[in-house]
Amino acid sequence: MTQPAAYERNGELVTADAFYAIACDPRRSVAVEACAGAGKTWMLVSRMVRALLEGVEKAGTDGRLQPQEILAITFTKRAAGEMRERLYEWLAEFAHADRAKLLHELQIRGVPGLHDEATASRLATQLQGLYAAMLATGRSVQIRTFHGWFAALLRSAPVAVLQSLGLPVNYDLLEDDSQARALVWRRYYQALLGNPALKADFEAVVFAYGRSQTEKALQAALDKRVEFALADAAGVTDQSVKSFGEQFPAFASLVEPEDAFTAGPAHQLLVDAAIALGRATAVTFSAKGVELERALTEGDRGAVYLALLTTEGKARKFGEKIVGISTVREAQELVLAVAAARHQHDAWAYQQRMARLTRLLMAEFAELKRERGWVDMNDVERAALVMLSDPVLSGWVQEKLDARVRHLLIDEFQDTNPLQWQALLAWLDSYAGAGQAPSVFIVGDPKQSIYRFRRAEPQVFRAAQAFVQNGLGGDLLSCDHTRRNAQGVISAVNAAMAQAVEVDGYQGFRA
Repeated sequence: MTQPAAYERNGELVTADAFYAIACDPRRSVAVEACAGAGKTWMLVSRMVRALLEGVEKAGTDGRLQPQEILAITFTKRAAGEMRERLYEWLAEFAHADRAKLLHELQIRGVPGLHDEATASRLATQLQGLYAAMLATGRSVQIRTFHGWFAALLRSAPVAVLQSLGLPVNYDLLEDDSQARALVWRRYYQALLGNPALKADFEAVVFAYGRSQTEKALQAALDKRVEFALADAAGVTDQSVKSFGEQFPAFASLVEPEDAFTAGPAHQLLVDAAIALGRATAVTFSAKGVELERALTEGDRGAVYLALLTTEGKARKFGEKIVGISTVREAQELVLAVAAARHQHDAWAYQQRMARLTRLLMAEFAELKRERGWVDMNDVERAALVMLSDPVLSGWVQEKLDARVRHLLIDEFQDTNPLQWQALLAWLDSYAGAGQAPSVFIVGDPKQSIYRFRRAEPQVFRAAQAFVQNGLGGDLLSCDHTRRNAQGVISAVNAAMAQAVEVDGYQGFRA
């Protein structure tokens, strides 16, 4: 059995040395997809080391890199702490290493020019002095969590931005919004009681789907409250499900799809079908003709469906020898079309009701937070999107934070949610427009996404890969090498993944 390739660049095989040289080169933008144990954090911190080393190399120029111009983002405080600890451990180790050790560390990180004795000696000396050089600046590499960095942006936000977002100027940051979520429901149901129209919406949804499913849907809407607010503001929410008249233009003049049963040529077609079935010699067929005639006479629209369709919603089978069978078939096609329109209408009505109920829930949740002076992480992400996507504000933010980022590194990128990526993308686009985009390094494994409860979506990784390659002219690296499992285990996992249906539509690399 042929073993899978361990290292690829843009879909082509490369050696391990070439792979790590590209990954660690701070001048390149790179997206790395690698499995657990492949050394993702090693690559990320090595890239920091090389960026700092190049900063020392350019110490006498205006382009000199400052440590705080390197921004590394991860998802937990623990991961950020481990990343910071590894960087400082390495720098301290390099400070006391001999020349052979220093040259080895440079070589495995793909630093060029080591074949030249003078260059190698200079780089080894600079690597050895890197710790002291960084300490002398009085600044450090920025290693933050996503929410920590976004929260810093919010603290620098102008009052007008906070007001436009409905956020208090003085606030307490809720890293865990469970308390607010628990408190909102009492006031939400009280608000429903005070609004007859919304109360009717709620009762209709509960009647159709049950209280448990209704509350589950509202909880899901609360989870996606920022995305909902953005979509609603853009006018997308109300148009996301078409009315039956839009989906089925033939019924556009009707108030309800079943109105087709009661008037005009469609009604006459059903009458003719009832007569044809009623004259059938088979008792079961003639009985359905009687049912259909009675349903039309009494205006029982549900019975029209039952006369011509099965309980599964498919056309009943009638004998081909029935006189007028073509009329019956035509009537069945009409009823099937009306049934499809009914499904569309029910979906539209549910979506419209849930949109109205969600707007009330969002309003009550926002008011609860305002009353208590709370800002949650969703607010932080929304504010970051606003500030980083505005061409004027994004520059002001960077000046306010006293840090122009030249190198952006993101660990465990598969756990990035769409809103976080939109904020980053808007920010990077604004840099690119000025010709000063930072180098970007993202690393992760979509198969290991663990933060779905935080709205992480593996498709975001694919979108980021496309931006790195097409927007920044960077490279896509993939690695199925791991030091944690035997190759046989990896091959078995890869075979299982190849057979699995990708639920999210994401076609990833091998494990």
